[in-house]
Amino acid sequence: MKKQIIHVVIGGGAAGIFAAIRCKTLNPLAQVILLEKTNQLLAKVRISGGGRCNVTHACFDPVKLTQNYPRGSKELIGPFHHFQPKDTVSWFEERGVPLKTESDGRMFPTTDLSETVIHCLLQAASLAGVEIRKQQRVESIEKKEDRFLIQLENQQISADSVLLATGSSSWGHSIAKQLGHAIAEPVPSLFTFNIPTSPLLDLSGISVPKVIVTLKDVGFKQEGPLLLTHWGFSGPAILKLSAWAARKLYDLDYKATLLINWIASPNQEILYQSLLQRKQENPLQAIPPILPNNLLVRLCTSLHIDPTTPLAKLPNKALAQLAAKLYSDAYAIEGKTTYKQEFVTAGGVDLKSIDFRTMESKITPGFFFAGEILNIDGITGGFNFQNAWTTGWLAGTTMAKR
Repeated sequence: MKKQIIHVVIGGGAAGIFAAIRCKTLNPLAQVILLEKTNQLLAKVRISGGGRCNVTHACFDPVKLTQNYPRGSKELIGPFHHFQPKDTVSWFEERGVPLKTESDGRMFPTTDLSETVIHCLLQAASLAGVEIRKQQRVESIEKKEDRFLIQLENQQISADSVLLATGSSSWGHSIAKQLGHAIAEPVPSLFTFNIPTSPLLDLSGISVPKVIVTLKDVGFKQEGPLLLTHWGFSGPAILKLSAWAARKLYDLDYKATLLINWIASPNQEILYQSLLQRKQENPLQAIPPILPNNLLVRLCTSLHIDPTTPLAKLPNKALAQLAAKLYSDAYAIEGKTTYKQEFVTAGGVDLKSIDFRTMESKITPGFFFAGEILNIDGITGGFNFQNAWTTGWLAGTTMAKR
């Protein structure tokens, strides 16, 4: 009698469950066991998008899609040609969960409930026959010849292949290390900036639709909406900047100078000339409402400019100062705050040790990785989940063929 094939997935998050479903669906005769150390599956799915679950992003060109990953962009080009957001959309729609696209490209279930996504995934796992075991602490993984011995507290499992999808867990990194993989030290990504000396803290809640934010002397720049908070700055522009500059900011102990171009002007001189032209054409008009009023008033008064004064009564020097302020307004970053509960890390298993056609280890055949355990992270907007779906799908596909 032929011995049953056993595949073990460790980690009950998005990547692990998606991989287990794919593996069991393609190879129904194999035993697919998913081990989760806690009592809760899909924890990040539950809290993503404020409880709505930002499933993916409406970017359907694989090459353009990779440009949203500060780490892993080159490696994901191939995988995204096999499974990308349009495939994610189809996968969920085929299982009764249609997705909708918001104006910024983020995609959510039409119910606006993460529980819809969780129910869909768990139902798919159940229908496929995935064996899910919660509260299972893996003590060690050892490779003996062509099999893996997984030691639990009261049991040992002998598996033909193993997928490690343990997110940013230090335990997962230690197991990967024991099996010969290098680890890029994990550091936070996707965080907001603490600016305790900011004179704008009391304007918390004001948003500006388009700014350019730059880290002075560091060389990172991003564009997008900005949100004023009671601790400093947040919003997509800041979160993107934090992701791309994650390692540098870590090295700087989260102390740097942030420059804000409040109206995303391409050039300070152009901005100044536009104010002069407006003064010439409408001398009795006040400074135009180019920003939310309370914010504009605060920026103007910091320069001792009354924003209600007719332009004709403002000297050109004052307009030059205002142009400089709007173009490059400096703030001292003195720390970070995790973005909601959606903690994302830059770091993990070194990508050179992974075959991205299969997600199999080049060092330990039969051992696979998927999701955030890899040194891959995306900016905010559904990109981290897409990495989980894609790498999980590829790993599950390859394991099933074994």
